[in-house]
Amino acid sequence: MTTTQWSAETTTPGQYADVNGVHLYYETHGTGRPMILLHGGLGSGEMFGPILPTLAEHHQVVAVDLQGHGRTADVDRPLDVTLMADDVAALIDHLGLTKPDVVGFSLGGGVALQVAIRHPEKVGRVVSASANIRRSAIYPEMLQQQGQVSGAAAEFMKDTPMYELYQRVAPRPEDFPRLLDKIGAAMAKDFDFTEEVRGLRVPTLVVAADADMAPPSHYVEVFNLLGGGLRDGGWAGEGRPAGGHALAILPGLTHYNLVDSPLFAAVTLAFLSEAN
Repeated sequence: MTTTQWSAETTTPGQYADVNGVHLYYETHGTGRPMILLHGGLGSGEMFGPILPTLAEHHQVVAVDLQGHGRTADVDRPLDVTLMADDVAALIDHLGLTKPDVVGFSLGGGVALQVAIRHPEKVGRVVSASANIRRSAIYPEMLQQQGQVSGAAAEFMKDTPMYELYQRVAPRPEDFPRLLDKIGAAMAKDFDFTEEVRGLRVPTLVVAADADMAPPSHYVEVFNLLGGGLRDGGWAGEGRPAGGHALAILPGLTHYNLVDSPLFAAVTLAFLSEAN
């Protein structure tokens, strides 16, 4: 998920938590209601560099490097959103946090949804951005590109922000081809979380760019599964989804720059501020 504004510079020293056999890296920024922040595939917490100060003005932000990404070394298991969700839940316990909000983008958005599905008692609100709940929703040309991701592509990625960041911060920089192999295998696997999302009880904001990896209709479909977009909202909001869910399609953005956008920060903060 490319962006030109990532930064590996940080003024906040990170820490590690040993959870589920993973030496999980995280950084804490700001004060206030806790927010777990989850990056996209081939990235790390630095993906949020442009908007992190805004988020940290209002929340204690715990930015996590997921398995095999950033400063978290890989372990001998697949890259799977359900397993990474369990890691996040274990981190919440490790840090002694009481129902933090969970905000994720792309891969991290999928992990955030799974935290809410698998561990609803541990989280307050969820923001899931640019995350697809069915593989078949992704544009065919994107599926074709994803099918070409493997360790063999490492040489061709040496001029990308993903490669540069990984080389700077990864505990084992030589593992980049291994990460590509695992990401490629994960993206090739079919998935459909329709029924799990239908049963979601954690208030969730579904976010997407208006030119994302899947059509806007897919994110509307997710909102529909949560009881949204099925009736008039009413003068007092009485027709809104009973679970407190919401939808934001952000204009003028793509899958590749949504994470940098002040609009993403704004809708995230607005939704989280509604928490009791």
